Amino acid sequence: MNTYGEKLKFTVFGESHGFGVGMVLDGLPQGLEIDMDEVAAEMARRAPGTSELATARREADQPMFVSGLLGNVTTGAPVAAIIRNSDQHSDSYDPRIPRPSHADLAAWVRFRGKNDARGGGHFSGRLTAAWVAAGALCRQELRRRGVEVSARIVRIGTSEGEELTMSMKKEILDARASGDSVGGAVECVCTGVPAGIGGLDFGGLESRLAMIFYAIPGVKGLEFGAGFRLAEMRGSAANDPIRISDGRIYTETNNSGGINGGLSNGMPIVARLAFRPTPSIGREQKSINLETMENVDFRVRGRHDPCIVPRAVPVVEAAMCIGILDAILETEG
Repeated sequence: MNTYGEKLKFTVFGESHGFGVGMVLDGLPQGLEIDMDEVAAEMARRAPGTSELATARREADQPMFVSGLLGNVTTGAPVAAIIRNSDQHSDSYDPRIPRPSHADLAAWVRFRGKNDARGGGHFSGRLTAAWVAAGALCRQELRRRGVEVSARIVRIGTSEGEELTMSMKKEILDARASGDSVGGAVECVCTGVPAGIGGLDFGGLESRLAMIFYAIPGVKGLEFGAGFRLAEMRGSAANDPIRISDGRIYTETNNSGGINGGLSNGMPIVARLAFRPTPSIGREQKSINLETMENVDFRVRGRHDPCIVPRAVPVVEAAMCIGILDAILETEG
């Protein structure tokens, strides 16, 4: 399934080393004037080749909108965009040797060897460029409704902080220097969402957000509010006391992360995502040759991020924007 959403349907397509990647956003309200400079700024935050901490692959990442906009104003028709690939090195990949902890082996089994293994094909983080393009449009509609989304790095390896600190950068550079990689965590906060957004059971807000967050390549953990720390707490400490002041209802704490029973409660929605270390590393690894069915030792070639977390921040924001706007539109009926 390549489509997410109920009222706002987000479809992503393309491969890492194919013609390009793209998205279709169906259900975006008509009459929204799109600031293309803001879209370009969001794309630049995720673009490769812009930092010593990222892959050396260079892509312009300029989305070409082919439908749904007239004079940069949404028409109500599906908004579609294509982002060309221009700097792929396909000869760096041997489809006979699946890379450990990538989707290579599982995709080879699932699609009976017909999958595009170059750079990971459709499973590549390259497709998140399309996510950011879609998220940039949703962000502008959310802002019109008083909803804001922001994310930040809170961990790289063993280093914690409020932003990308020097110790975090050192973790990334040390991993790269040793032919290795490192993981981390991103916290995303959404403010301004009115209470009552979401649904019952599998349509709950946490369930819906979990679906889109876990579709981001590399995400292996997710928590809302106090998350796993709640397992260590007693109810008296975990509960969020409800208060009222000048007619505004709020909670003194936000251990629930802005969601109760699958519905927003009016407090900031807080999610934290854990990203695994990039599986493509320069060290020798063990795998098999799918052609000869023999064990092999090999090194991954190509250009890869020693840590995907810095470039994942705008992707997490985009996912939150898409998920929250879909839930709001559906709740509105």
